[in-house]
This record gives sequence, structure tokens and C-alpha cells, in this order.
Amino acid sequence: MPVAHPLLSRRPARPTASLPLFEDAPDLQLAKARVHEACGTARRTMAVWLAARTTGPVIWVSPAWAQDQLNADGLRDWTDPARLIFVRPRRAEDVLWTMEEILRSGAVALAVADLPGLPGLTQVRRMHLAAETGATEGQHAPVGLLLTPGKGGAAGVETRWHLAPDHTAGPDGWLLERLRARTAPWCSWQITRDRQDRVLRIKTA
Repeated sequence: MPVAHPLLSRRPARPTASLPLFEDAPDLQLAKARVHEACGTARRTMAVWLAARTTGPVIWVSPAWAQDQLNADGLRDWTDPARLIFVRPRRAEDVLWTMEEILRSGAVALAVADLPGLPGLTQVRRMHLAAETGATEGQHAPVGLLLTPGKGGAAGVETRWHLAPDHTAGPDGWLLERLRARTAPWCSWQITRDRQDRVLRIKTA
């Protein structure tokens, strides 16, 4: 009897490998070879945290017409700016296509798409399949991170996170919320950073 190809199976893939968001918080992990979502005013900060947890290049996709493009020099406290490769498609339909192709290649451990709106369910499913292909045929099992405006809400993502500044905890403080996960409930954490040792500290909010 022929064996079904894993990408054609009706059962969703459940990779066991994951990327920890923080070194001292093993429960906060993002499954590799899957697509996740980050929203909130500090969503780009979360992407930078993940970049610092990986090695090698990080590809960051954003529309060429976006007014708030990331300045890599501002990331020196977190990671080497030279690691970031910026891809800025000129057409709206090319933004998600580019992200899909990056995931399919498996060339990088982390790919970020800074989106002006929410992708459709079919587009997210295509990115999941692309990431699974990248994990099988490429050098990395990639983590795909979609940065979405407002409260987010992309359908079909593996997890959804909301990150916002929390000035009650000091100038370097954030409130992280896990809004959606397939196997974990909603939860929130207070994140602070010591300016001397530059270490992120986390506690349940």
C-alpha cells in the first residue's frame, strides 16, 4: 500500500522542535516549521527578541511603501544588525508570496513578514506547508513570524502573541500576552530588561 506524502495528509503537522522565546522560560516556545503571529505596538520588538535567539541571517519582509521601516542600526543592543536581510516587495501580492518562498527554501531559521493587514486563511496554510517543506529539504526548520497591526487575528496561525510597552515596570518593560495557541491557554507575562546586564527577565503578570 502506498504511503501518503506528509504534505498531503489530512492530519496537521506537529513539529516537536521549537524556538524558545526566552532562555529561562521553557514554556514560552514557538514551534518550528510553523507560522506564528505577533501583534501590538511592540510587535517588532518580539521579532527582534526571536532574532537574538537564533543564529545566521534573518530575512525581514515588508512592503516597499511602508512608512515605518526598521532601522537595523537600532538593534545593536540585541543582535548584530548585519544579520538582517531586508526584502521590500513593491506589489502587495508579492509580500506574502516572498514570505512563502523564503520559508520553502529553509535557508534561514527565522523569517519575518511585517504586514499592513491580515492574511487570509489560505495564505497562512500555504505558508505552513512551505515551512514544512523547508524543514524537510532546507538547512533549517524555519519559524515564520507575521507582524500584524492592531489586535491581530490572522486565521490559521499556530500561535498569536500581543506585546505592548508596560511603563509601570520601568522604561524597559513590556506586557506579553499569549492570545492563542493550539495546546496552551491564554496567559500574560511582565517582561523587564536590566540596562546593565541587558538580560530579559520574565514573570507571570
